[in-house]
Amino acid sequence: MIRMRTILRVIFSVLFCFSANSFILLKRDIWALIPVIASFLLVNCLCGFLDYAQSGFRNKVLCHGTEALIIFVFSVAVSAVFHVLLAILSLGDVSLCLWSALVSYIAHLILFWNGIISVYLTSVQLGIKQRIIGLICGPVPIAHLFALKRIIDICSREVVVEAEKAQLNKKREKERICKTKYPILMVHGVFFRDSRKLNYWGRVPAELIRNGATVYYGNHQSALSVPSSAKELAARIKEIVKETGCEKVNIIAHSKGGLDSRYAIARLGVSHMVASLTTVNTPHRGCNFADHLLSKLGAGIKDKAAAAYNKAARVLGDTEPDFISAVTDLTAERCSVYDRELTVPEGIFCQSIGSVLKKRTGGKFPLNVSYPMVKKHDGENDGLVSVDSFAFGESCRILYNEGERGISHGDMIDLNRENIDGFDVREFYVELISDLRKRGL
Repeated sequence: MIRMRTILRVIFSVLFCFSANSFILLKRDIWALIPVIASFLLVNCLCGFLDYAQSGFRNKVLCHGTEALIIFVFSVAVSAVFHVLLAILSLGDVSLCLWSALVSYIAHLILFWNGIISVYLTSVQLGIKQRIIGLICGPVPIAHLFALKRIIDICSREVVVEAEKAQLNKKREKERICKTKYPILMVHGVFFRDSRKLNYWGRVPAELIRNGATVYYGNHQSALSVPSSAKELAARIKEIVKETGCEKVNIIAHSKGGLDSRYAIARLGVSHMVASLTTVNTPHRGCNFADHLLSKLGAGIKDKAAAAYNKAARVLGDTEPDFISAVTDLTAERCSVYDRELTVPEGIFCQSIGSVLKKRTGGKFPLNVSYPMVKKHDGENDGLVSVDSFAFGESCRILYNEGERGISHGDMIDLNRENIDGFDVREFYVELISDLRKRGL
C-alpha cells in the first residue's frame, strides 16, 4: 500500500514538473500543448484518488489534497532549481525567464489551492486552530513553509490511519465482531444531548455499526438530577424493548450517564431489560472538586449560571433543564450515597472504565482549565473525574497511553475526533463490544 502510494506520487510529481515548466517547449512547438495540458489535468484531477486503500469519498478527497500539497512542495523545489539554471543558460534573455517563471507560478498556484481547499474541507485532524494558523501564516515568508509542513504532516498521518482502519474493517467484515445478542444503548453524560448532526460519541457509533452492532441512544435531556434522568432512560429502555422485541439492552454509559443508568436499573423496574452495564469515566464516588466549586460560588453566581444554562438548554430542546440539580448530583457527598444504595441485581454484567490525563495541555478546553484544579482536590484524574471514583462492577480498567499527553474525559467519547498516539478510541470500543459478544450478551 505504502509502496504503491510512493510510486504514484513520483509519477505525478514528474508529470506536474513537466507541465509547470514547459513554457520553452511550448514556445518551440505549440502541439506540445496537448501533453502539457493532459499532464496538468491528470495531476490536478487524479492524484490521491488512485489510492485504493482509502474508503469513502471524504477520505479520498483528503488523500487527494494531501498528495497535491506534497507534489506542490516537490515541484516548487525542482522548478526553483530549473529557473536558476535557465537564468544562467539563457544568456540574458530576461523575457524568456520571466514568462517561464510566470507560467510555472500560475500552475503551482492552481495545484496549491486545489490541495489546500481539499484538506481544509475534509481533514478531521487539522482542527480549527491549525486551519487558522495556516491562514495567518500563508502570506508570511518562511512562516508559511512551517505551517504548510505541519498541515502536510497532520493530513499525511490521517490518510495513513484511515487507510489502515479501512483495510482492517474490510479484512474482518464477514466476522461481524460487534454483532451482540442484545443491541447497544449509548448513554451520554451531563450538559450534552444526542444529536444526529453532531454525535456525542464522535466516530465510535459508525465504527461499531460497520462491524455489526445495532446502536440506540438514550435521547434524554442534558441536565437533570440523577433520578429525573434515570426516569427518562427507563422509559427509553422500555421503548426500545417494546419496539424491537430485543428483550434486553447492553448499556454503555459515559460520565453522569453511568449514575443515571445505575439508578434506572436499581429503582425503576428495568433491571430485567438490561444485559450489561459498562460505565465510562463515571464519577461513582463523585468529584471533590464539584463540592469545592459549589461551596465557593455565591448563591447569586450559581443562580445566574443556572438561569443562563437552563435558558439555552430549552432553546436546544430540553423541556425542564435543571442545572443546579445536575451539578449537585455529581458532588462526592451525593454520589457516595448513590454508590452505596444503587445496587445492581445479580445477572447483569457490570464493568467500569476510566482514563488518565497526564498533563494540563493534554486536554482540550475546558478540560485543560479544570485538570489542575481537579488534581489539587482529587489527585490523578481525566480532567474532571478522579481515578479513585471510576471503580464499579466486576472489574475496573484504567487506561493510560504512551507519551506525556494522556487520555481525557472527552477523549473517551471521541469528542474532538482526534487520533491519539497510543490510543485508538474507535478500536477500543470495537474490542469492548466484541467482548460483550463473546460473553453471549
